[in-house]
Amino acid sequence: MRKSLFAIALMATVAACGAPAEEAQTPEVAEASESAGLFADLGGEAANPIHTATKGDTLAVSGYDTVSYFEGDGVPVEGSEEFTVRYEGFDYRFASAENAEKFKAEPAKYAPAYGGYCAWAIGANDALAPGDPNVYEIVDGKLYLNFNESVQENWQKDIPGFIEAGDVNYPTHSADEHFTD
Repeated sequence: MRKSLFAIALMATVAACGAPAEEAQTPEVAEASESAGLFADLGGEAANPIHTATKGDTLAVSGYDTVSYFEGDGVPVEGSEEFTVRYEGFDYRFASAENAEKFKAEPAKYAPAYGGYCAWAIGANDALAPGDPNVYEIVDGKLYLNFNESVQENWQKDIPGFIEAGDVNYPTHSADEHFTD
């Protein structure tokens, strides 16, 4: 009987010792699954803020395919989770593998200026305001978003001046900043 109790206690100890090892592996498996769900992970960390719906979120440009702004008729389309490319810690979605590949080849070309924040707000007021992916303009091969159509009208009054100021202002903002109401 003593030997049976000892054997049961030994088996319970072995089982209990094995459980934490399995739990310790779980985050690694989850991390691998998350990475496996990406079309590509280009690595890197953002040096300046990238606009997302909420602080801590990683979905850039509200999930719109940034390559679509430059292709065909230039009408932006929403991307698919299937074609997600992580760049500088943020997730950019694309409507096709072809667009995801184009982004992979030249992410700085296709990522929006000022991290997707409103071009007029950063240029005119050195302020972070959300950029609407449906209110945009491409200037000299770069995508600029604005808060809304009214704000875009103000931005269009001096695009070169607002870009010049925005190019000076945006780098002064740290990556952990986020627009708040």
